[in-house]
Amino acid sequence: QVQLVESGGGLVQVGGSLRLSCAASGLTFSRYAMGWFREPPGKERRFVAAITWSGHDTTYYEDSVKGRFTISRDNTKNTVYLQMNSLKPEDTAVYYCAADRNLHYGLNWPHWGQGTQVTVSS
Repeated sequence: QVQLVESGGGLVQVGGSLRLSCAASGLTFSRYAMGWFREPPGKERRFVAAITWSGHDTTYYEDSVKGRFTISRDNTKNTVYLQMNSLKPEDTAVYYCAADRNLHYGLNWPHWGQGTQVTVSS
């Protein structure tokens, strides 16, 4: 049974930083692409960032987070991270990690975490 558990969310001021973590179990982590998505209040869930499976580690970002967010993975810990810098109020959302054998920008990833709240105060 695949489990993804996010952590690291919280309340931060504008311009601050947070690092989200997503610990995976029940899958061969190194063989999965990992993604981060977010769901702002009253809005649909959308793609934020993703990283291909180990051996390639190619990263992809939604335009509004390029240069501010960095996705990375540690296959020894079965964990994917999202380092978020220069946070803005519009980054406020519930952040979800997801896993799939193939990386794509849609929402039909088969495995999802429960989400972690990020609130950026102005």
